[in-house]
Amino acid sequence: MKRFADPQVAAVFAAYPAPLRKRLLALRDLVFDVAAKTEGVGPLTETLKWGQPSYLTEATRSGTMVRIDRLKKGDGYAIYFHCQSGLVPKFRELYADIFRFEGKRALLFGPAERLPVRALRH
Repeated sequence: MKRFADPQVAAVFAAYPAPLRKRLLALRDLVFDVAAKTEGVGPLTETLKWGQPSYLTEATRSGTMVRIDRLKKGDGYAIYFHCQSGLVPKFRELYADIFRFEGKRALLFGPAERLPVRALRH
């Protein structure tokens, strides 16, 4: 697991219930791993936006901000994208049978659902 550079982000993760924290940390690790293995992305900045852990490509400005958080209703969690990025419609086109969606802005996951790593890496 990548260490937290921002204590406020660490505090948000620490406040999640343990089972949800484990899932969100796995998603966080995946975000960092995909960024590190994708040419041109560069280092990520981890911060809070709207109280949610957020990941930005500040150095290269090569992509859109990604946020992760628990769902406001229910026990699940999500990865959020800027609604005009086109990422969620592309995931829907390619993986409609794998993901659940919230409009054009999020991929939703259940609390016990296995993270579809291969599709997310794509």
